[in-house]
Amino acid sequence: MSPYDVLRLARAADISTREAIYRFTVRRGSILKFVDGGACAALEGARCGVHRGRPLACRLYPLGIERREDADRETFVTLEPAAGSLGVYGIDGTVHDFVEAQGVDEYLAENARYASLLPVFRERIAETIDFDRIEPREFWRRAVREAQAESNYDANPLIDALFDAAAIGAINDNAETVELHLKRLIEMIRCESNPELLASAAVMLAVSLGYSPSQAE
Repeated sequence: MSPYDVLRLARAADISTREAIYRFTVRRGSILKFVDGGACAALEGARCGVHRGRPLACRLYPLGIERREDADRETFVTLEPAAGSLGVYGIDGTVHDFVEAQGVDEYLAENARYASLLPVFRERIAETIDFDRIEPREFWRRAVREAQAESNYDANPLIDALFDAAAIGAINDNAETVELHLKRLIEMIRCESNPELLASAAVMLAVSLGYSPSQAE
């Protein structure tokens, strides 16, 4: 789940981003929740209750995105579908037709806007830590562990703000929501002086967008 996924899911369910995080996700908004028995938390009977705001991973299924650090574009790959859940890709047409029909391009474009925060994180981290005194590999290992913890993690207002746009007043009823959200996040990043909070939030953002944790460094 990316920050944009949470925004769209919340709108489809007509609830706040905070409520969407609580109802439909785990790991502070970054992973779609599955309930006992393996069903998605958004299912209503046999149908998706937020279909028009379904996350990118659901729109693509049974395709996935492979991102290589040495490439400047995404590659679509075929996933091994769960038994009895084949998706709709492969019935006819091309990958391009399928991706276009699922509205994937909009999600990729908005995710790219959120990815523009990663250089802002890197710049601020460089300003707040002396890597001549702190071992970089251990620093980033701690950040990855903290970002991917399912429980017993420390409070991090930057991670909260990434997924709960309403918490920082970045929700409105028009197309400027993402722009406002990014603006508020940049302000928070540039004001934060704790490098460990910055690093774990950067890792969380990178992973939520489908990048490897190393893209935060």
